[in-house]
Amino acid sequence: MNLAITSGYVVPVDGDPIDGGTVLIQDGKITAVGRDVPLPDGITVVDAAGGWVLPGFVEAHGHLGVHEESEGWAGQDTNEMTDPNGARLRALDAINPADLAFGDALSGGVTTAVIKPGSGNPIGGQTVAIKCWGRSVDEMLIKEPVSVKSALGENPKRVYGDQKKLPSTRQGVAAVIRDAFMKAQDYRARREAAAAEGKPFDRDGTLEILVRVLDGELPWCQHTHRADDIATALRLSAEFGYRVVLNHGTEGHLLADTLAARKVPVIIGPLFTSRSKVELRQRSLRNPGILARAGVEVAITTDHPVVPIHFLVHQATLAVKEGLDRDTALRSITLNPARIMGLDDRVGALKPGLDGDVVIWSGDPLDVMSRALRVFVSGREVYTYADGESVVTDPYYREIK
Repeated sequence: MNLAITSGYVVPVDGDPIDGGTVLIQDGKITAVGRDVPLPDGITVVDAAGGWVLPGFVEAHGHLGVHEESEGWAGQDTNEMTDPNGARLRALDAINPADLAFGDALSGGVTTAVIKPGSGNPIGGQTVAIKCWGRSVDEMLIKEPVSVKSALGENPKRVYGDQKKLPSTRQGVAAVIRDAFMKAQDYRARREAAAAEGKPFDRDGTLEILVRVLDGELPWCQHTHRADDIATALRLSAEFGYRVVLNHGTEGHLLADTLAARKVPVIIGPLFTSRSKVELRQRSLRNPGILARAGVEVAITTDHPVVPIHFLVHQATLAVKEGLDRDTALRSITLNPARIMGLDDRVGALKPGLDGDVVIWSGDPLDVMSRALRVFVSGREVYTYADGESVVTDPYYREIK
């Protein structure tokens, strides 16, 4: 995968734009970005004159492949709603790369997605970061687990309240999470004692992953909308000392100063929805700008399929219309989500050492009339738009000559 994308308006995100710039990709990695980049002999040259060249977008919270489009019950693997504590569950094991959404992602310039279990359980399971093109999830894999998904608020209390079991209230949801971490603390102590004494120890998949959260290895992705639930999320994280990342954060703007002071990032969205339940009453396209101006690190999410994945950039555009700084908007779908989810050593910007995930746009991607014309994943062209037709390279035949 060796090529040079030349003559475009290059927007590295983590640096100043370069008019007439070049992005050099060798062995699937970016090796140079600049205006006067010497090109190796025999390199494939892609002329991007008149276009904008950006890193592939990063969706920090989606359900591509686990909540498949047009499949109904057969393709619905988002929530294992039979156990309030699903920490041992892995989104990785449920992703179908044939989901139509992956092609849509590429058409919208999205090359990386963090796939998460749903929000039906207080503790939903482990998340995974993948590229949006490939034959199997193992080939698409960037990192796993990336974090552990948890939910506060209406969803888990509705799911288990309907089953007439704990948790059916916000008290119960918080208690499930608190009990789980107390058991994980005890488990860690027993494990350490057994190791010190050289004794065998029976492992527990649920508690093993929660110990990794307690040890700071994995962030806690907390689904939460209302301000009171956000306060509970902060309270629990302070009690047990883990790193919390707010997901959705609909009323996060009401606690923006607190979130900024505690350096709690917010993956905000989806922003193109109706106020379909009580905890969404303050959903607004103004909220990302309010958070960002307060000093909160913000990423924007579609929560696909709640909002179709290829509309990620349009949410950023309309957030700009409602007050979000333009540069921050681009970072909110590139470098910020990559950094929040611990992926910025691979994706999120155009700079040497990162993966060759590059998108050539017809113009400014924040202009709703612009299109992703060519998409490269690790230096391989996987999507093309030309003559009114979108073409996704078939990954199942990529090695067949």
